[in-house]
Order: sequence, then C-alpha cells, then structure tokens
Amino acid sequence: MSIAFTFPGQGSQSVGMGKALAEAFPEARAVFEEVDDALGQALSRVMWEGPEDELTLTANAQPALMAVSLAAMRVLEARGLDLRSSVAYVAGHSLGEYSALAAAGSIGLADTARLLRTRGKAMQEAVPVGEGAMAALLGLDFDAASEVAAAAAQGDVCEAANDNAPGQVVVSGHRAAVERALELAKEKGARRALLLPVSAPFHCSLMKPAADVMADALNATEIAAPAVPLVANVLARPIVDPDEIRNRLIEQVTGRVRWRESVAWLAENGVTTIVEIGSGKALTGMAKRIDKSLEAIAVGGAEDIDALLSRIATE
Repeated sequence: MSIAFTFPGQGSQSVGMGKALAEAFPEARAVFEEVDDALGQALSRVMWEGPEDELTLTANAQPALMAVSLAAMRVLEARGLDLRSSVAYVAGHSLGEYSALAAAGSIGLADTARLLRTRGKAMQEAVPVGEGAMAALLGLDFDAASEVAAAAAQGDVCEAANDNAPGQVVVSGHRAAVERALELAKEKGARRALLLPVSAPFHCSLMKPAADVMADALNATEIAAPAVPLVANVLARPIVDPDEIRNRLIEQVTGRVRWRESVAWLAENGVTTIVEIGSGKALTGMAKRIDKSLEAIAVGGAEDIDALLSRIATE
C-alpha cells in the first residue's frame, strides 16, 4: 500500500467540524488554540457553534478547514504515525495545499493560519461582491468545458478554474460571462450546469490583486522543504524546493487547480490509497471517479484515525 495524504478545500466546511476531535484529544485542542492565538480570534468557537454564514466567509473558512486537517494530523502523529515513512506524497485542493504543506512541516501552523486569513481576505477583496461568479459544469470533459468558457467570455473573463474529476469542471470569472457559460454548457450537452454559492471568482485572472498580496505574504514567510513531496495544484507533479513551493502558491491564486491530473499522476506513480485528512469527503469521492483502482479513505473523526493507524500497522 502506497499512500498519499490529501487535504480538502473550501466547500468542505460545516458547523461543528473538529469539535469531537478537540474533546477527545489534547493534541487536537492544542491546534485549535494555536490557530485562535495566531489569528487573535476565537475561530474555534465559530467552527463549533456557528453561525454558518460567518464560518462560510472565505477569510474564516480557509484557516478553519486547515485547522481541522492539522488537528487530525497531530492526533495521528501522537499515536505513532511517521509521515516520512508512511506516506509517499501530500496534495491539497486549493487552500488544502497550505494544509498539506503544514502537515509536511514545510510551513509552521501559526504562519499557515495567518497566510490563509490573508489569502481569504485578499481573494474576497479582489473583485467587488456580485461582479464575479463560479459555476460547475457537470458531464463535460475538460476540453469541452474550456471551449465553453472561451466562447462565453466575449471580452469578459471566463476561465476553467478547477479540473476536479472526469465530467466535473468549474469555470470562474465575470458573472455575466459565467452565466453565458451555463447556457452554452447545456447546449453542448452538459448534464447539469449550476452557479456555485461562493463569494468571489477564485482561480482565474481576476484574482491577480490577491496574488500580489500573497506574493508579499509568502516572501515574508519561512518555508522549508516538506518531509514528503507536494504534488502542486498548478503543475500536477511533485515539488520539494522551498522557493518553487513559494512561487507555485502565488501562481495558484490565479491558476487552475489541476486536481484530476494530480490524482491521476499519483495513481500512475504507484499510489494505491488516497487518504483525505480533515472535514468532509469531497476528495474521496473525486479520487474514486478519477481512477477506479484507487482506494479512497476519509479521516476526520476519532474512529477514522484508529482505523487508519491499524491499517498502516498491518502493512
């Protein structure tokens, strides 16, 4: 069994996430306390009590999802997991790339929380509310979805932002262009085409102001080589050099999340098991659609942690 750990992105948040981990494990509690301290905010209270609309704010959701992933990681490590000897690669979906790097010791926990708070605010502020949108085009392959985006642009921005899985592509850009893409996608035979409930058009060229903010923030942050290679969103291949990691994180703000290609690369290079660490099971479902030979496991609760450790111990 060759394992890759993956870390979820925005959309996987839910009120109550991480609370059971914090109640059961002191290592998890320590993560939430450190994130709260780093942000000067009781983010854990928002995570556990809501309200949901406050948790869903990009500037809250991004560090919150990372905190849940890292809490699960710290519990695994306290119970004997050695990332370097047990895991071949790490990868994360959009903000999950920061969780992956924190899990692999590349960026410190407090720094990661602050970076994600900065990233969330910068992405939110890059485009005035209501001017941008994102839409999921279901049932079209990536090339067809890219053609739809290009045809819908008509002088505006409309770009393929997330290549998530076969037949699941997200486009991003100006609202009018994205709405045109919905109609064009249906004409091209999309099974479904729907606007997503997001607050900004992520992973497209409209995010350039946020990329500039993140360049400054990342250049002021210490980044070390990760314990295991990171399969980068914008490359769909592994990297370990700290300077390249920094550059790819900046590029990632406007760049496409090449998740389908990333998971396919893992499968082609010996990975047999994808383990999703943190809230939800979105990446688990995607992995099974990308390559049916992969085993995919979600680890978010105490019972998941015990089951994973038992499996690794018997390999």
